[in-house]
Amino acid sequence: MNSALSTQLLFILCCSSLAASNGTALKDYPIVPVDFTKTTFSEGFWKYRLDVNQQVTLPENFKKSEETGRIRNFAKAGKLMDGKHEGIFFNDSDVFKIVEGAAYTLALNYDEELDTYLDKLIELFAAAQEDDGYLYTARTIVPVKDPKAIGKKRWENIRHGHELYNVGHMYEAAVAHFQITGKRNFLDVAIKNADLICRVFGPGKKYATPGHQEIEIGLIKLYRVTENKDYLDMARFFIEQRGNDENRELLGDYCQDHKPLVEQSEAVGHSVRAEYFYAGAADVAALTDNKKYVAALDRIWGNMVGKKMYLTGGIGARHQGEQFGADYELPNESAYAETCAAISNILWNHRMFLLKGDSKYIDVLERSLYNGFLSGISLTGDTFFYVNPLSSDGYKRFNHGACIRKPWFDCSCCPTNIVRLLPSLPGYVYAVRNNTVYVNLYIAGKSSFAIDQTTLSLEQHTKYPWDGNIRITVSPEKNSKFELYLRIPGWAMGNPVPGDLYRYTDKNTEEIQLQINGEDVPASVTQNGYVCLRRIWKQGDTVTLELPMPIRYVSSHEAIENNKNRIAIERGPLVYCAEGIDNNGHVENKFISKDISWKKQEQEILPGAAVIALTGAGKAVYRDAANQPERIEEEDVTLIPYYSWAHRGAGEMQVWIADNAETAQVIPQKTLASTAHISASHTGKNEAPAALNDMQEPKSSKDSEIDRFTWWPHKGTQEWVQYDFDKEVTVGGMDIYWFDDAPHGECRAPSKWELLYLQGKNWKPVNAVSQYTTTLNQYNSVTFSPISTRALRLDVQLQEKYSCGILEWKISEDN
Repeated sequence: MNSALSTQLLFILCCSSLAASNGTALKDYPIVPVDFTKTTFSEGFWKYRLDVNQQVTLPENFKKSEETGRIRNFAKAGKLMDGKHEGIFFNDSDVFKIVEGAAYTLALNYDEELDTYLDKLIELFAAAQEDDGYLYTARTIVPVKDPKAIGKKRWENIRHGHELYNVGHMYEAAVAHFQITGKRNFLDVAIKNADLICRVFGPGKKYATPGHQEIEIGLIKLYRVTENKDYLDMARFFIEQRGNDENRELLGDYCQDHKPLVEQSEAVGHSVRAEYFYAGAADVAALTDNKKYVAALDRIWGNMVGKKMYLTGGIGARHQGEQFGADYELPNESAYAETCAAISNILWNHRMFLLKGDSKYIDVLERSLYNGFLSGISLTGDTFFYVNPLSSDGYKRFNHGACIRKPWFDCSCCPTNIVRLLPSLPGYVYAVRNNTVYVNLYIAGKSSFAIDQTTLSLEQHTKYPWDGNIRITVSPEKNSKFELYLRIPGWAMGNPVPGDLYRYTDKNTEEIQLQINGEDVPASVTQNGYVCLRRIWKQGDTVTLELPMPIRYVSSHEAIENNKNRIAIERGPLVYCAEGIDNNGHVENKFISKDISWKKQEQEILPGAAVIALTGAGKAVYRDAANQPERIEEEDVTLIPYYSWAHRGAGEMQVWIADNAETAQVIPQKTLASTAHISASHTGKNEAPAALNDMQEPKSSKDSEIDRFTWWPHKGTQEWVQYDFDKEVTVGGMDIYWFDDAPHGECRAPSKWELLYLQGKNWKPVNAVSQYTTTLNQYNSVTFSPISTRALRLDVQLQEKYSCGILEWKISEDN
């Protein structure tokens, strides 16, 4: 950062501190995070990720937003160019999030070109804003984008329209831009819109609460920087409206609008909406000293962490609605665990720590950060997971049409959320309360900030998360008495997460070691999870903390059905997984015991990107033929950190590994169909022909847990799909399982179909001795006079007004 900008930023940060205009202190969090601009990372784990974010992720996000029309939409709304709205109606929010991340990046490493680019974007935002402050390009551009979804009039469809969600992200971005650059150009746009919101909503005005929470967080940030209490009152109004049916119809538990916050005790509904709500409510609770809010947040947090959180810190079990499941409903392969949800978990837990000062919240934050969040972005910074399962067969396209990371999505909330969290990470390392300094995250770097009217410099030297040796140099400007609170992670204390959802099954006999200036001191851990070092500190004092990092075995609560007879492996804050590429192509057939001697070794995942991998003696289950018994082979098992999987192509992956032969899954024997090459007249977007022969057995014609092939959006047309074989084969039967997503979808079984085979260069129908049926929820079998061919084709006539799909297509060899 250049010196002029640094001075300007310091002035703004001081002016935006929470002091009322009359000089009286406002209520707020009792613990204050050290601003991210006060901390810089040195070479190591997180410095690499922040550099990649600046050099790759941020420019790629802007590039994709330009290519997909997200930025053009603002120009069109401002009548600077003609054209229809492009993309999803809430795409404005993506651009705002990227701008927020860009502002943070400016503070960490000033770039004049980026600064100028942001000013040009802000000019577009201002042009798109209507005279009264309304800003929503999907409605301002004529014709209105999808009036059925967003409503024909403003605020008409408050549940789905995302008008308030969009501007919530705008407020966050505008405040960040103002605090970093000192410019009011974006802040004035945000204030103009927020003033409109305050005129429209409130007691005696429009009673409503947004379907997707976010504006509450943004309003609080506006309040902090402007001291306009209307914004705090507006945030509180939206929170108080939730569950209040006195003047409106409730939106239901999907939107956490089933009962008032103070009566809620369970994490329900859409997981990102929920935790944005809880984060916003924590802000309001801190600023208004609302103890009932805090009590409710405590209950909900206990439910989430104790019954609904994945070992990775991911949340949201169900693909349907991207929402929390029931208690202990934590499937692995079908886990949703959206990257945005991991981010929301970080945001909420940080606020809970600021409220209560307990390290358990940072434990959850760290677990989400290193695992559920970090898996969402590739090591190269240009591809992303939207969904983060804990198991994959390498075929199911869990990631919105893929089983590897993708460079972008139609709904790209996750890449644009990642790009703003990463550069803000330095603000999560330290916090201050009176004369107490909390060290929450162990990351190599330097920090300088004020405590008790003294400037304090802290410098961390560590290779965390690869080892637990941490050395902190403490240098106050003058000799000073204060407390240094060192967080002792739950994993180092024998408890992976609070409660009994997960537990270590082995015993760690290694002790935590602590020294000050080379002298041993007791590592006595307080009730809230910290070691308190109280003394008169002088420049150059050195604290050395050694956190043992043994390899730990984790079991889960017996109520989690999918994890029965399975164990997971952790080391330090990292959850490990087995990936097919390191294990002879398969992991589902592996099993391990709890007495393995693991070997640690450095392994390069991509050039220049290495991890600490673990290798131990495991076993694998095989069956040589369908009529042969299973056999067990001794076979090494290699594990890598969960965040680093899927960088070397699609393949099998498991976090929870079988601990016995009966639980391990025998590798399915290859079939004639599974080895065929597939082609089709058309393939639906985000779908793959590979679903036809992936050997995944459907549970029903509506099975959404396995991949499908469709001809969507083709309707009423003649279509085909084809198997080609490497050599001539003799076949005499086939089975097909039709996909049907009635009543809401538009795929149905076909009106008619037949099987053709290739003879020479011509396609001929087989001589079928059974009917071509279209029965749902079962295989439809066809037998025919044996034929020899190198290719088979299904010729399908789609129903009028409907498309068609297939879940599995099997071929029977004629022996």
